[in-house]
Amino acid sequence: MLKNELLENNVHPFKYDDNIERAVGEIEKLLKSNYKVSKRSVALLLLQEDGEITELVRSREASFPEIQEVIRRTQKKFSEPMHYVITMQRQKKVDEIVSQVVRAEDKSRSSIGSWLDRITVQPVTGIPILLLVLYFGLYKFVGEFGAGTLVDFIEGSIFENYINPWVNSVVEAYIPNRAVQELLAMEYGIITLGIRYAVAIILPIVGTFFLMFSVIEDSGYLPRLALLVDRVFKSIGLNGRAVIPLTLGFGCDTMATLVSRTLETRRERVIATLLLALAIPCSAQLGVIMGLLSGRPGALAIWVVFIALVFLLVGYLAAQVLPGERPVFYMEIPPLRLPRAGNIIEKTVSRMQWYFLEIVPIFIIASVLIWIGRMTGTFDALVQGADSLMGALGLPPQTAQAFLFGFFRRDYGAAGLYDLQKAGILDGVQMVVASVTLTLFVPCIAQFAVMLKERGVKTTLAIMAFIFPFAFLAGYVLNMILKAAGMVL
Repeated sequence: MLKNELLENNVHPFKYDDNIERAVGEIEKLLKSNYKVSKRSVALLLLQEDGEITELVRSREASFPEIQEVIRRTQKKFSEPMHYVITMQRQKKVDEIVSQVVRAEDKSRSSIGSWLDRITVQPVTGIPILLLVLYFGLYKFVGEFGAGTLVDFIEGSIFENYINPWVNSVVEAYIPNRAVQELLAMEYGIITLGIRYAVAIILPIVGTFFLMFSVIEDSGYLPRLALLVDRVFKSIGLNGRAVIPLTLGFGCDTMATLVSRTLETRRERVIATLLLALAIPCSAQLGVIMGLLSGRPGALAIWVVFIALVFLLVGYLAAQVLPGERPVFYMEIPPLRLPRAGNIIEKTVSRMQWYFLEIVPIFIIASVLIWIGRMTGTFDALVQGADSLMGALGLPPQTAQAFLFGFFRRDYGAAGLYDLQKAGILDGVQMVVASVTLTLFVPCIAQFAVMLKERGVKTTLAIMAFIFPFAFLAGYVLNMILKAAGMVL
């Protein structure tokens, strides 16, 4: 941006509209200090609310309140943010210059790329395409292959048949202390529970999701998806640009919360953070839930519809409650292309490495805390204390363990549901109620820490205070609806 200002002032000067030029002139007169760039450049950057320049001028100029008043008065004359207005006026000038010296033959109208561009952003054709991407990309590849075939092989054939029995036997043979044995192995050990969850259940799901996400990302489909959902997102206080952090949330909500800083207004960032913490399951949690429910299409459909309704309802209510401007959407649309294998592999490996390095220590810490809780009786007391809450949701008492796991990471809790489903403890209705409640449950420790950093203590605690009771209320309502309907899933 700074380079643009210098070029504009020294190489190709041109005038903005009268309102902007008048504001620039007023701000230039109010600037008394010396800067490394022209006062016109500083004035334009101030109008665009550049954070670094704003803080610099605030610290140097006694007239800063008057400058702020000029900026505020000028902004009121436009319906879009000033940086957008200035950028578009520059772009118009660039287009005028280019049109005088460049002539392009229009061969795109009949091309396949142009045809694909049109059908991916028009609702009539774009929605079926989106459903096909979700079905084959998430349901078939991540849900059935990743959470089904790969997890069954690694967790069932390798860990259950070989690694866990071997670890248990070695620990019992060489470590006489029962407490240390349970720390490392047995039912809740670091290796037999924490490492098993991370490597055998979470890793295959995360790997398949990031592989599919890299393919979609490298193809240029995501910006078109943003255009497709823009109208719906406007109803929940967001715009199409928010599809990027929200889609990233299906990979990792922690990373997505960081990316939400790219949204234009604080109102949008707060709404996106709330929805990420509440209704967007990360790849591991999503994969485990899809694996749990894939054998019961009716249960999976109920889970998808219910979570989508919660997403839209909470987003709509948040948009009504939170003050702020109506979001404006603009985004550069890159051309569609065939994904490149090198890009896909590089993105997938780097994301898996980042995610795995984050998740293994947390799972180990969770196993240690559970072990401490069992040794002190705290864990069993919490499980027993949650019996009545589980009963209100129509769930067996053992489900409380999965929700306690969910305090550390929601995907850790989802993996706990996987064990309960394998043991035949949950029926179809109970699985969908537990899956919905756990999906809406409090965010993991890492996401909570990033929320504190990005949104502040007050906003983060308000979000948490809303999510915790809302998740169980939603599970209770869903259980009542399914029972009243007499559904057997």
